[in-house]
Amino acid sequence: MIHLDEWSAILIVILVGFLPTEMWRSLAVIAGRRVQEGSELLLWVRSVAAALLAAIVARLIFVPTGPLVDIPLWLRLVCILCGIGAFLAIRRSVFAGVVVGELVLIGGAWWLLH
Repeated sequence: MIHLDEWSAILIVILVGFLPTEMWRSLAVIAGRRVQEGSELLLWVRSVAAALLAAIVARLIFVPTGPLVDIPLWLRLVCILCGIGAFLAIRRSVFAGVVVGELVLIGGAWWLLH
């Protein structure tokens, strides 16, 4: 049975997390219908998205928090190199790059800690 405190937490997550995000997604879908494939606006949006992703990855590598602090820098860099290698080797598959990078990270962390 869910208690009142749990319902409050669920309501807060829906109001603060889900609804604002869903609102912006819906507006993006509506606005995106008018954007031509290959337009300057779409190229700019893709560039900004790629830059944000690169910044997040760089921060995880060079300024880690939480459990990543215990993983040495050399292992985090090896994970990135292996992920990029898998991405390029398997028909530019982002999924393959992420999976290989994660497996190298998990395997390397396990090896270091045991």
